[in-house]
Amino acid sequence: MAIGPVQLLVLDFEEPDFRGEVIAELERLRESDTVRVIDALGVYKDADGDVTVLKLGNLTPDEASEFGAVVGALVGLGAAGEEGMIEGAIAGAELGSDGIEVFPEEAAWDVVGEIPNDSAAALVLLEHRWAIGLRDAIAAAGGFLVGETWITPLDLVAVGLATAAEADELSAIGGSA
Repeated sequence: MAIGPVQLLVLDFEEPDFRGEVIAELERLRESDTVRVIDALGVYKDADGDVTVLKLGNLTPDEASEFGAVVGALVGLGAAGEEGMIEGAIAGAELGSDGIEVFPEEAAWDVVGEIPNDSAAALVLLEHRWAIGLRDAIAAAGGFLVGETWITPLDLVAVGLATAAEADELSAIGGSA
């Protein structure tokens, strides 16, 4: 099983208007094998301070076990060479068989104290499935990653690839280019 690059998103929602569109989009991306949600934790605190917690992950039990085996093998390889790789893969597969939980629901209570009423926060651990082939092609050509960053709408304005109005529109929806 090849694992794509993994990214942690930390999201803030001021006066959120949730209608299911974020979860629907994550499901659409999963169905197209673009991304997978390894684990996610959302915390919403309404205007009265009442809290709702949402957990999301869309790895199947088999995928979670495979994912755990690969990550365990990599950790084991780094810690104790080939022997550690085998032991790590076995341990990772066992841990993954119960599902991958990077953000336990108990962590929600740490977030609750930090966010104001009528807001929400989310932690999303995504695997970028679309990037596996590109990463492998770069490696096969002898290349390797030396850096990466998100480009903001204002960065595009600075280099003349977007107008200030376009940047304002992208910023309003929290977009990066």
